[in-house]
Amino acid sequence: MDCTNKIHVVYDDGLLGLNGQDYQYLFSYEKGGLESMRFNGKEWLYRPLYPTYWRATTDNDRGNGFNFKSANGWEQIAPKCINIDLTVDDRHFDQLPIAPLTNQFSNHEFAKQVKIEFTYETATNPAAQVKVAYAIDASGKCRLTAHYLGQAGLPELPVFGVRLIMPTLATEFEYDGLSGETYPDRMAGGVKGTWHVDGVPVTPYLTPQEMGMHMQSSRLKIVRNQTQNNADHDERPFALTVKQTDQPFNFSLLPYTASELENATHIEELPLKRRTVLVVAGAVRGVGGIDSWGADVEEQYHLPADRDYQLVLKLSQQQLNSLKMGI
Repeated sequence: MDCTNKIHVVYDDGLLGLNGQDYQYLFSYEKGGLESMRFNGKEWLYRPLYPTYWRATTDNDRGNGFNFKSANGWEQIAPKCINIDLTVDDRHFDQLPIAPLTNQFSNHEFAKQVKIEFTYETATNPAAQVKVAYAIDASGKCRLTAHYLGQAGLPELPVFGVRLIMPTLATEFEYDGLSGETYPDRMAGGVKGTWHVDGVPVTPYLTPQEMGMHMQSSRLKIVRNQTQNNADHDERPFALTVKQTDQPFNFSLLPYTASELENATHIEELPLKRRTVLVVAGAVRGVGGIDSWGADVEEQYHLPADRDYQLVLKLSQQQLNSLKMGI
């Protein structure tokens, strides 16, 4: 049986493994999400991939009190997974394949496509629900869909998307979209094009805060050359590509999480750069800037919690021989 063009599906207690010729996905039922994503043996996840709703507050946020108004559970914490839905090819599992059901599977289970969806409940009161679905084909490409289901009675969201924390620093990234740092109410001067950035720079604000968003992007390539595997001495660059589907996406790529930025009152208090934090957002609140003493963001740039928000994107590796070195 030729299984080179199929996914090797591993049903384990508490885990679902998807393996191919040069890729590996590991989904954790216990942690409720994608725990590991490897291409050509290179790990891309330091922590599980989860939805995100919070960004570091800005001077303008603090000036108009937004940080207090929207602090009701939107801060980044591990979400509560309340349901996992699994479909392998045409087989939908009414019950997750955990022990003793795993006994019916061998180590030679293969499929052409696997779909797995996690439903999360936010820590807000009342709680809202978010669904994050993965559809992985035999080539190893992943279509990710994140959907926030609107809930009345909640404060406005700062952002909605997903967060990927990578084990090591990116050496460079390249994207198709608007030039420079842009936000919904700060992108009129952005110029469309293909842009290259060395490293993962931090804007030297006096007080660390939200920064580095890139609006209306269609493609993002992130390059690294190191892993956390001490036995891996290969320093050749390797890359992950994020692509839009029907709609452009928004993203930030920084060496810090939102909480790390907020915990520093001056830039010298930030920790050493060790990881790469990618936030891919389907919806972003404006940053304002009319003044920093109480003026709110203009109405059209708010994110009411009773509306639905969605993000759809494609994740895949980029082959080394197609990378432009030294750009």
